[in-house]
Amino acid sequence: MHHFLIHKQGDQVGVATTDITAGQQVVGVFMDDDSEITVTSLQAVPLGHKISIGVLEKGGKVIEYGIPIGIAPEGLTEGEYVHTHNIKSARW
Repeated sequence: MHHFLIHKQGDQVGVATTDITAGQQVVGVFMDDDSEITVTSLQAVPLGHKISIGVLEKGGKVIEYGIPIGIAPEGLTEGEYVHTHNIKSARW
């Protein structure tokens, strides 16, 4: 059973398909090739919100749908809850 979906290979975040609890080992599925990835969540991630699937350096671009959707001023760690508290929009 998967817990989140990743749109494309190369994306850095997945979207939770169920509520995820802190410390939970969760499986994500890449929608473009059905491959899977397993990460341990660092925080609770609500349904429909994003989880980081890898490490991103400070100031790095957050990729989703194969395009940059934001900047992570402090970077991201694998399994981290990704939302407005730790990314800035790439659009504004």
